[in-house]
Amino acid sequence: MNMPVGKLTNGLIIANVVIFLLIWVFGWEQESILRGGLFPIRLGGEFPDLTEHGWLVPAWLTPLSSAFLHIGLMHIGFNMFMLLFCGRFVEQALGTRLMALLYVAGAYAAAFAEFLSNSDSMVPIVGASGAIFAILGAYAVLFARSKVDPVGPIPGHIVRIIWLTLAWIGIQLMFGFATRGSLYGIAIYAHIGGFVAGLLLVRPLLEWRFRRA
Repeated sequence: MNMPVGKLTNGLIIANVVIFLLIWVFGWEQESILRGGLFPIRLGGEFPDLTEHGWLVPAWLTPLSSAFLHIGLMHIGFNMFMLLFCGRFVEQALGTRLMALLYVAGAYAAAFAEFLSNSDSMVPIVGASGAIFAILGAYAVLFARSKVDPVGPIPGHIVRIIWLTLAWIGIQLMFGFATRGSLYGIAIYAHIGGFVAGLLLVRPLLEWRFRRA
């Protein structure tokens, strides 16, 4: 299968890499996390007074700003590889605008899932994985080769979404338990939230695209 061209996918990768390099070169790692990271407690309207440190990205924008912040080469390398592999195919199917909408929706779904799991958390979350896993969820629906039969009144495509959701939740929870204490700060619930958003949104977005065509 040839890799399709994806202008938005390429642009997102370039933007993430450039931001990562600028932060790394100028030593802004801690400051960028403080100002633009996702703190779940902020989404609930509460946060310690940090005015002495200057401006902060508004809480409602941190799901997006945090998606352009990464810690270390492994972090950004894995995320950009996943985005490159899945993003171009999903962009080809949905088009640039709807792919952008899905990416943003994934970032916000990931943030919401983290907030629901621990609304009082002051541990910052950074990385594009929530948005990228929404793309991965869309890819899983769009390019799955096996046919899923309906279960009673439940259509086959809904059954596929349910099975993929349960499997992904299981994988993430097992990964979380397996790495507890050794990979502190992995946003398991953000991964689940982004992936489920991709599963649920891709079909309506696809139908919307071709209904308007």
